[in-house]
Amino acid sequence: MAAVELEWVPETLYNTAISAVVDSYGRARRRDIRSLPENIQFDVYYKLYQQGRLCQLGSEFCELEVFAKVLRALDKRHLLHHCFQALMDHGVKVASVLAYSFSRRCSYIAESDSAVKEKAIQIGFVLGGFLSDAGWYSDAEKVFLSCLQLCTLHDEILHWFRAVECCVRLLHVRNGNCKYHLGEETFKLAQSYMDKLAKHGQQANKAALYGELCALLFAKSHYDEAYKWCIEAMKEITVGLPVKVVVDVLRQASKACVVKREFKKAEQLIKHAVYLAREHFGAKHPKYSDTLLDYGFYLLNVDNICQSVAIYQTALDIRQSVFGGKNIHVATAHEDLAYSSYVHQYSSGKFDNALFHAERAIGIITHILPEDHLLLASSKRVKALILEEIAIDCHNKETEQRLLQEAHDLHLSSLQLAKKAFGEFNVQTAKHYGNLGRLYQSMRKFKEAEEMHIKAIQIKEQLLGQEDYEVALSVGHLASLYNYDMNQYENAEKLYLRSIAIGKKLFGEGYSGLEYDYRGLIKLYNSIGNYEKVFEYHNILANWNRLRDRQFSVTDALEDVSTSPQSTEEVVQSFLMSQNIDGQSS
Repeated sequence: MAAVELEWVPETLYNTAISAVVDSYGRARRRDIRSLPENIQFDVYYKLYQQGRLCQLGSEFCELEVFAKVLRALDKRHLLHHCFQALMDHGVKVASVLAYSFSRRCSYIAESDSAVKEKAIQIGFVLGGFLSDAGWYSDAEKVFLSCLQLCTLHDEILHWFRAVECCVRLLHVRNGNCKYHLGEETFKLAQSYMDKLAKHGQQANKAALYGELCALLFAKSHYDEAYKWCIEAMKEITVGLPVKVVVDVLRQASKACVVKREFKKAEQLIKHAVYLAREHFGAKHPKYSDTLLDYGFYLLNVDNICQSVAIYQTALDIRQSVFGGKNIHVATAHEDLAYSSYVHQYSSGKFDNALFHAERAIGIITHILPEDHLLLASSKRVKALILEEIAIDCHNKETEQRLLQEAHDLHLSSLQLAKKAFGEFNVQTAKHYGNLGRLYQSMRKFKEAEEMHIKAIQIKEQLLGQEDYEVALSVGHLASLYNYDMNQYENAEKLYLRSIAIGKKLFGEGYSGLEYDYRGLIKLYNSIGNYEKVFEYHNILANWNRLRDRQFSVTDALEDVSTSPQSTEEVVQSFLMSQNIDGQSS
């Protein structure tokens, strides 16, 4: 059942009473307010927020007992995010204060009995979960580490179950904060507790744990491993599992399928995840926006670029309505929209919208996180790509040079962050080399450009194989360099034909990327005087344009997921059966 859209509109008399309490708010009133039921107590605090009395609201929310009680008002969670974000934007470090208070409480009760610790762990799970949902990963990590410490003080089955749950939550926030090495250690710790439980005849569901491992491996570009673990996570989906866990596993599995170019499987998984999230959480919920971002990722990768832009915009709108402006979840949505807008407007040269969202993403991230945080690598990369295209179309030489230099600095910064996090031999690092290759071509540094493109191709081929989409991109870029700037027409022709073959095999005859290869070949054959081939590829390009016109229906991508033809059990079984068939055929 969909959640009711949350609005603060109590009945008039009730509203008047709340306003009266707030109007007389003071030190003497605080004790009385805290004795109220959590829903009424929250409404008083929300009224403080509405009146802009953030210092008074902050003094309340910074007290662990008060905030723990407010968290019990589950139907107010959407509104609580508004208040919380407003305090953070106001400079009240409420997230870190609460995490520190909880950590201290856990150290105080280390010698207490098991029931006291269990109660604290439950409070920690709710508090840490809220901080995680709100994007304050470092503070959530501190809370979950304190919970984990409590779990280790008792060598009992109940606490082993709690430790597994704690590890799953800890792995999630470490993934979100790009702490991948620590994430791997967390997964191993969870496995050790799983093994303990198994030796005592107990079984914990592994769906959430395997889903988080899939997310970690995906982030590190270990796509084969991510795909393998997403299958294991899907096997763990059972009746009665929390909907949030099911949605997250479907999302991760879909992304793993996308990068493995298993598009039909990815489509089925992500569409069902979007449907489930909307049906269960509602159309204004952050979890629904999570699924939309992954749906946009799928659409972008199957070349349905226009629809991906619309989906990313919807996801951003939801996140802004829930979290406000200076929030990490809003930043990632800005970045995704920036990149899809850049791709969408690539041929038109209208990059104002893409640049706006890229700059918003960088501005938010630098406001919240350290300047060397890995999350900045992709945002800087997107902005650099946009600046390069703006520079190319610029008619002022001085402005062009300035923009290209800024793009160069952004690309180098992104490359260094990626190498520090992932090393040289990684798809993300290879992408940055490829981006630098394109930029050096625009800067007329052709030898450096060639070196970067070859390096990108070599890394991608070794990691992804000879016929991957990423390989085709880099091959096409090197072909462009040879064709337009180095007069190496024979090499360029071979590379264009290879890029075309990969693109058509993966995406079909109407793939958008084919346009640039076809235009490149027309220019190449004109240069060497092969007019028969010029005529041939003009016809091919004309046919391609006709295909593009009818490639995608005008159906709204959101309408496409408003219903689901299958149940969750059927979606899971269909996916697992397809894996068995694939395994037998290979």
